[in-house]
Amino acid sequence: MDEINEVYEKLGGVISKDDFTRKVQEKVEQMSGLCDTRTAAMLVAHDLGVSDNVQTQLQKISDINPNCNNVKFIAKVMSVFPAKEFNRNDGTIGRVANIIVADETGSIRLTLWDDRADLAKTGEIGIGQNYQIAGYVKEGYSGLEVNIGNNGVFCETDEKVEARIESKHIEDIKNGMGDLNIRARILDISDIRTFNKKDGGTGKVANILIGDQTGKIRVTLWDEMADLTKDLEIDDSVEIINGYARENNFNQQVEMQVGNRSSIKKIHDEIEFKEDFTPISDIIPGESYSIAGQVSGLGEIREFNRDDGTVNMVSNIYVSDDTGRIRIALWGDHALLVDQLDIDMSVEIIDAYAKSGFNEEVELSAGNRTRIMIR
Repeated sequence: MDEINEVYEKLGGVISKDDFTRKVQEKVEQMSGLCDTRTAAMLVAHDLGVSDNVQTQLQKISDINPNCNNVKFIAKVMSVFPAKEFNRNDGTIGRVANIIVADETGSIRLTLWDDRADLAKTGEIGIGQNYQIAGYVKEGYSGLEVNIGNNGVFCETDEKVEARIESKHIEDIKNGMGDLNIRARILDISDIRTFNKKDGGTGKVANILIGDQTGKIRVTLWDEMADLTKDLEIDDSVEIINGYARENNFNQQVEMQVGNRSSIKKIHDEIEFKEDFTPISDIIPGESYSIAGQVSGLGEIREFNRDDGTVNMVSNIYVSDDTGRIRIALWGDHALLVDQLDIDMSVEIIDAYAKSGFNEEVELSAGNRTRIMIR
């Protein structure tokens, strides 16, 4: 056992003594007696990225960079994503899974291969568990990640970890950003919709609108993630992990996408949000706006046929504030609000699209992304 202890001391605590001893014994058996215990211990240490003459210390996630090669650290599991199978060039089936882990300095993605990926598939990896980790660093699909194969280290530990997920403010989100972590309040929730995929299958999609103290953003949830909206309510605080940002082709606004590589969960934090209302006189075509004012005009509900043969409704109202007056077209179910409104009622029109209307006057269009609050 002295040979094992001598090599184990060089690992810097990256793996428990019992796990290291077990790996050494497995290595001896794997080599069919062709190496002694000390050689097997050195081979296991090499698999962990530790040479016989290098003292290895545990790292913090914030210190991991593309030049690190092999890294060793302890972290808490924050998210677990489904394992997937793929065909290798040699015809065999490989498995891969991703999880997000964090310590007190930040978070990072782990990519688990084959036997390690099976731990995610069988549910053995749980959110909140702490793990000793050793693997190699590379640039992945959505940023820096640590890869762990069968020779890496991924074993549960009783050591306490204070985890911190670095979150961005909504105002800092730019088109093309990945690995986005956001804490925000839910402002609106859409119904789940189904659609036909190009491969003939059926997909699901839902939207939520979230906000923090710096702004708001629309979030699109795809397939299984869309079902999570059933458990969410307006004013819930949520944490979204590993979303990505993409510009909407229709209105050129940046939105957040949440798919099977992302997670969303309720949190207990109170997230501050305050709607930013624009003075009517400052509205220009081509943007979405929120306004607050008093009803100063009411029109009639009008039905019309769409190109697809279905019937839709539209009505018009006017809203005034201290800076001006604007016409607002209410589409679909919003059109029915004219029966609930009266002159001088206070209203908030949130996220209506500005465009040039009759006589090139600016007007707002209130569609399915618009919220209307009667005060």
